[in-house]
This record gives sequence, C-alpha cells and structure tokens, in this order.
Amino acid sequence: MSLFFVLNGPNLNLLGRRQPEIYGRETLADVERDCRALATELGHEIRFHQSNHEGALIDWIHEAREVAAGIAINPAAFTHTSVAILDALKAFDGPVIEVHISNVHQRESFRHHSYVSLRADGVIAGCGTEGYRLALRRLASLSERAS
Repeated sequence: MSLFFVLNGPNLNLLGRRQPEIYGRETLADVERDCRALATELGHEIRFHQSNHEGALIDWIHEAREVAAGIAINPAAFTHTSVAILDALKAFDGPVIEVHISNVHQRESFRHHSYVSLRADGVIAGCGTEGYRLALRRLASLSERAS
C-alpha cells in the first residue's frame, strides 16, 4: 500500500462556484471523496490538501519526501509563476503528475507555460475533475512498477 499526496493550489477551494463554465460544478470536497474512494479501490492511501499559500504547498511537498510514493498536484495559478514549487518538486524522488481541470492550451497564452511540467512525469489537462482520478491511476501504476 502506497501513500500519495494530492495537492491543490490557489482558488481550488472555490471549485464548483468559481467559473463553473470552465471548471464544472463539482466541489473540491467531491473531488476528495472520489479520490479517496479510488485510492481505496486501488489499495492505496492519499493525503489531500489545498492551500491558497505557496509556502503551504511547498511544506507538503517537503513532507511528502519522507512518506509519500507519489504526488498528484494541481498547482493552479502557481503553475505559471512558481519556481519555488518546481524546486521543491525537484527534491522529491517519486513520480509527480501535474493535473489541470481545464485545457490550459485553449486558454490565455500565459497559461501555456508551466514551471511544474519541467519536473512532472506526466501532465493531465482538460479532463475535468476526472483528471485527478487519472493521475491517481498513473501514480498507482508507477508505484507498482517501482516495487
């Protein structure tokens, strides 16, 4: 049984209420429920976190270094701005899957660049909140290959 961290960046606490035409109507609580159910089905555990603060995300990535087999991260707006999150992820030895609910490549040009992608082992974008479950499946697959 592996432990995976599912990390969520700024404004994702408003999921389901903020721009539902882009992000859908599911809430972050719905996403967490679905991720926990899938993790259990796959025989794994998750720690699910969200913060609007860059430092909190970095602290969780540091914590993951000690206990987690992989990280699924939706860095939200920090995707395009945070070298600090990139550096923290580079210090993590396990797989990292970057998740975006919307297809960032169909949006404003500044969203086309991701610092996190420089470290990510995979990127899932445009699959809605299902992208989180796809990321967990990929982490489980990579975890099984490593053991």
